[in-house]
Amino acid sequence: MNVFVTGGAGYIGSVCVEQLLNIGHNVTVFDNLTEGHRSAVDPRAQFVQGDLQDRPVIAQALKTAQAEAVLHFAANALVGESMTNPGKYFRNNVSGGLNLLDSALEAGVRKFVFSSTCATYGVPERMPMTEDLAQKPVNPYGESKLMFERILSWYHQLHRLEFVAFRYFNAAGASGQFGEHHRIETHLIPNVLQVVQGKKSHCEIFGTDYPTPDGTCIRDYIHIIDLAQAHIQALDPGKVGFFNLGNGDGYSVKEVIQTCEKITGKAIPVIAKPRRPGDPPKLVAAAVKARAELGWNPQYPKLEDIVRTAWAWHQAHPEGYPD
Repeated sequence: MNVFVTGGAGYIGSVCVEQLLNIGHNVTVFDNLTEGHRSAVDPRAQFVQGDLQDRPVIAQALKTAQAEAVLHFAANALVGESMTNPGKYFRNNVSGGLNLLDSALEAGVRKFVFSSTCATYGVPERMPMTEDLAQKPVNPYGESKLMFERILSWYHQLHRLEFVAFRYFNAAGASGQFGEHHRIETHLIPNVLQVVQGKKSHCEIFGTDYPTPDGTCIRDYIHIIDLAQAHIQALDPGKVGFFNLGNGDGYSVKEVIQTCEKITGKAIPVIAKPRRPGDPPKLVAAAVKARAELGWNPQYPKLEDIVRTAWAWHQAHPEGYPD
């Protein structure tokens, strides 16, 4: 297929592009490079630098690519920033997404795969989290993703556009060539590994008194290649709906740090800090639906495998991407 990937210069997008190309799809990457990196774009892909606010540019890029499917990763994704600058999130994640969606329809695209988030649920009512849970976002980032999910539902109903929306949990790890390098790094595993690399003196644990076995928050981690595989399977005709993507097993902050110590062979100094407002004690996905309806079968469910691939990439790219 001719697949059009927005945000393909970012962490998740870059690995999905690589995996799509590996099995023979033709890929065009569309990215404004505010968060992504030009060198994170697989050289086998076509690259268009553009912004989702510029609808004529999007329309032309889709037409040139002869796009048959869209994978939409491009978004602002910092929860804290969304609380101080909500307009940015609604403009980029909703308005920009709508420009893409309308342009895709005009170009004849019949499949749209959307990068959503477990933040649409807010504080969940039960564990593990299933797709039928009430969605009550507690920040503009989660709200912006939920708004676009609802738009997709209406476009499916009214325009018969096939869509799949994936609600991610914690993407982590790396492929051999592409890994995690954010300009503002908020994710736990790369931040812990920065201590091993000597870029930070210690890592911080926010809250050690949660009602969990070791007192620290528990999160569900999913390997980036497993995440990419789900997107590839979502391209199959007839696949429609909302799906959680996680391993179904959670690991605490302390367990992640201990695993990083084991894989790197280095002691990692830790400083305990107070809880952050709004952090739930536990977030773990039930991904039964993705397994049953998409045939998805994660190949790297173990935290050790996730950390090992992340560490290998950071060792090979100690400064991340050059641009």
